[in-house]
Amino acid sequence: MSSLRSVRSQRGVLGLLLLTAVGLLSCSNKTHKPAPVSELSTPAAYTEDKRGVLKSATHTVKKGQTLYAIAFAAGSDVRELARINNIPSPYVIHPGQVLKLRASTAKAAPKVSRKPTKPKVSGKTVTQPSPTKVDPKKGKDYSGNGGEKNTKPKPASKEVYPSKVSGWRWPSRGKVITWFSSKEQGAKGIDFAGKKGDPVYAAADGKVVYSGSALRGFGQLIIIKHSEDYLSAYAHNSRLRVKEQQWVRAGQHIADMGSSGAERVKLHFEIRYRGTSVNPTRYLPKR
Repeated sequence: MSSLRSVRSQRGVLGLLLLTAVGLLSCSNKTHKPAPVSELSTPAAYTEDKRGVLKSATHTVKKGQTLYAIAFAAGSDVRELARINNIPSPYVIHPGQVLKLRASTAKAAPKVSRKPTKPKVSGKTVTQPSPTKVDPKKGKDYSGNGGEKNTKPKPASKEVYPSKVSGWRWPSRGKVITWFSSKEQGAKGIDFAGKKGDPVYAAADGKVVYSGSALRGFGQLIIIKHSEDYLSAYAHNSRLRVKEQQWVRAGQHIADMGSSGAERVKLHFEIRYRGTSVNPTRYLPKR
């Protein structure tokens, strides 16, 4: 009998332990759920509203980039960017060059004028050499008015852009799938749907100041300068049909639509006024 009671007691203890283990396992399942798949995945890729935007204080020039392209990505006017970096027209930059993207707000220290100190000479008299006189007969060789030794170079002819852009045209015949938004995270241009290879047209007369794929998030991009204040941009192309420094006419076939730097085939089109994105529908004719 005692052995039978011992077996029953052991069975009871074993059953109690089993029930306790099941309860603990059940509570563990309730309080510690597996992490969602999204938490374990890699960070999201550049979204359309954040693509390629340069928000840092400086930028190191990469191969293929122009000052116009960098100003476009920074949302700045190319003239302001050139001014704060002391870059003269025609704005030549080089790979590896570090550019300031924002003007410094620190005030320069006032200059202190100091009178030149006279050298101390003991026991000797210092005489200053008299200025060299130029033979009047040879004066024309040193003056800027005559002779060939000091002839001033002729200034480079400036490119003439119209003060007002006229004849704006739609850059694509495709359906508009995204409209411009003035919100901070809104679209800064218009997106057109289409098929790969559909033609992309210049929105107005101008000069190509960037044609390439050196800006992250824009794919194969074209930027056209129409005036001293206005630029237009055409992103995500599959083929670029114009080169930098080339003049184009409104309605000219400049690229083929594609999906470079985008999740689908489309054209992203922007108009910039002094570096700031503006609503293209204010300039384009009614369809």
